[in-house]
Amino acid sequence: MSILIWIIFGALVGWVASMVMGSSGGLVWDVIVGIVGALLGGWLMSFLGKSGVSGFNLYSFLVALLGAVILIAIVRALR
Repeated sequence: MSILIWIIFGALVGWVASMVMGSSGGLVWDVIVGIVGALLGGWLMSFLGKSGVSGFNLYSFLVALLGAVILIAIVRALR
């Protein structure tokens, strides 16, 4: 995916993850959480033998959302 698509995808995933977890941090935070969450979710899924984030589709969105929710939980635990 191009960098612009990663930013849009990250913003969307980060926003939904923030809504699910009840946190808020602004647009930049949502983009960072979404992109890092996509990387984390993709890594977790590849560790389990499944494919990770492969494009702008529902499966990739759910994988990235899982990673973003885990990332927010880790950040909360560290605070």
